[in-house]
Amino acid sequence: MDNMLPSPALEDIELGTPHHALEEDQMIAPSAQDQQQKGAGNVYSFGFTPQNMLSSGHTPQNMLSSGHTPQNMLSSGHTPQNMLNSGHIPNTPQNLLASTPHNLLSSSGATPRGLDQGGLMGAGGQQPSHHYAPVALPAPPSPAMPIPTPGANDIVPQLQNIVSTVNMGCTLDLKKIALSARNAEYNPRRFAAVIMRIRDPRTTALIFRSGKMVCTGAKSEEESRLAARKYARIIQKLGFQTKFKDFKIQNMVGSSDVKFPIRLEGLVLTHSQFASYEPELFPGLIYRMVKPRIVLLIFVSGKVVLTGAKVREEIYEAFDNIFPILKNFKKQQ
Repeated sequence: MDNMLPSPALEDIELGTPHHALEEDQMIAPSAQDQQQKGAGNVYSFGFTPQNMLSSGHTPQNMLSSGHTPQNMLSSGHTPQNMLNSGHIPNTPQNLLASTPHNLLSSSGATPRGLDQGGLMGAGGQQPSHHYAPVALPAPPSPAMPIPTPGANDIVPQLQNIVSTVNMGCTLDLKKIALSARNAEYNPRRFAAVIMRIRDPRTTALIFRSGKMVCTGAKSEEESRLAARKYARIIQKLGFQTKFKDFKIQNMVGSSDVKFPIRLEGLVLTHSQFASYEPELFPGLIYRMVKPRIVLLIFVSGKVVLTGAKVREEIYEAFDNIFPILKNFKKQQ
């Protein structure tokens, strides 16, 4: 089972996406949401309130009465003239330019730690009393998904739909879900599952009584997984002991355009073992590729639909295999 973050409102099951809690709460009807919020503890239980801060004495009047005023700071001798006349080296542009790495390395006692502190030494060779913590450089951004490397055709198919399944590990009351959740419909005479939809990512879920769920409509693997977690989170907030396990992508659909018309009659005669073409029944040619095991729908306009893949690499490999064949059956205009 995946590592899941705890819910801020529920303490029984570790599941959910806390960054999208607002959207998930909006999917629950107000009547059901009011019942679940009864008995919740006070959020402000740590004592950090404006009243406690004022009672501790941290007021503007107390700070001014303690002597921290601009007049007292100027009268103490901290003026630009006194700082320049003192023996300390001020941070002037001339002194900062003189502290070059070459001069610092050639001087005695210069260390990398001194360079980190700006290369400034106090009177008598003493270092300043303040120290700065090292700042870590940000790591280079990593791509959210592997970038496909197009072959000789320079055409990359685009993913259009991903179908995934997940098991929530509990029996569900579909009627309660349909009455308590928004954007949910349930008609047991037509289909024995609750149909639920969310906007981000724009997907549709089929939720069955056994706890199984099918998620469709996502454009990437990450979106499909995030949508499935959101649906499970909504079901959990309705009072069910849901889990999130056995997530699996069942089908991926991609599409592409070769940008030239194709002679489907010649293609089906040459590849009759793999292709079938019945224009009276369906306008596209159905090509069943053996390796990878992908089904392609090829249309005379040059549009190609690829389906049946488990990973996106199979979509790219199947298109690279079919593209040289389609070029051989290009229509002469």
